[in-house]
Amino acid sequence: MMIERETNMQAAAQRSNISGVRRWTSRAMGGVAVLFMLFDGIGKLVGPAPVVEATRELGFAEHHLAIMGILSLLATLLYMMPRTAFLGAILLTGYLGGAVAVQVRIDAPLFSNTLFPVYVAVLVWGTLWLRDERLRRLLTGG
Repeated sequence: MMIERETNMQAAAQRSNISGVRRWTSRAMGGVAVLFMLFDGIGKLVGPAPVVEATRELGFAEHHLAIMGILSLLATLLYMMPRTAFLGAILLTGYLGGAVAVQVRIDAPLFSNTLFPVYVAVLVWGTLWLRDERLRRLLTGG
């Protein structure tokens, strides 16, 4: 009985440690994604010359910057709030999917440009995967 109790305590301590690691990993991943999206959205709203020039090279007019910046920031803000994080992740996925489509349209390099929004989306969803047991069950069917 004493050995069983020690084994249960060790298992509980290990689960607690794993959840702590999971929590900090999700915070780091989410932080990187949020910082990038805030930088992107604010950059589009402020509209410095390099951002305007890059947007024109992608085939957009300068007046599209404000719309893209607002959509980016709105989705990011929804993602940052725990109650609306899932909705924010869905909206960010759509936004980032559009970024992939634009990169494909201009024949940008695959791993550096075209897939970069996919990397951000992996951070967004990976954060939720680590944080939310319900999402893990939903996606694994368990």
